[in-house]
Amino acid sequence: MSDEQYFHENFLEVYGSAKYLDRGSKKWVAMMLTEHVKLLREYSDEIKRDPRPELNEWDLEAIHDCLNLAMLSKADTKIKLWRDGQFFYKRGTIESVDLQRRTLELDDPFSLFQINIDEIVDVTIMD
Repeated sequence: MSDEQYFHENFLEVYGSAKYLDRGSKKWVAMMLTEHVKLLREYSDEIKRDPRPELNEWDLEAIHDCLNLAMLSKADTKIKLWRDGQFFYKRGTIESVDLQRRTLELDDPFSLFQINIDEIVDVTIMD
């Protein structure tokens, strides 16, 4: 048995009936312009973004009530934020709310955060 026949028989055992392994997009990258690669990366980043949740009056009222209760009771609070297509979570106690600047101060064990009220999409009291 020649080396070529041995290779093909073993290759078919391991990879089934395929004659070769496809390298996917690797073979095409060398022929792509840098502008194309840039546009494909931007498109990939855009697809990965989470859409901003639509909050109705009841959702906003529930967020307001939870924030008010958490601030008055100094309870440990988890706040879900939406910023630039991504969700972020902050946890701590609410120290103050400034309605003119539309910010609130959240104190966690390490630092004091200023959070924009417009970025808040959910509030949970942890205690």
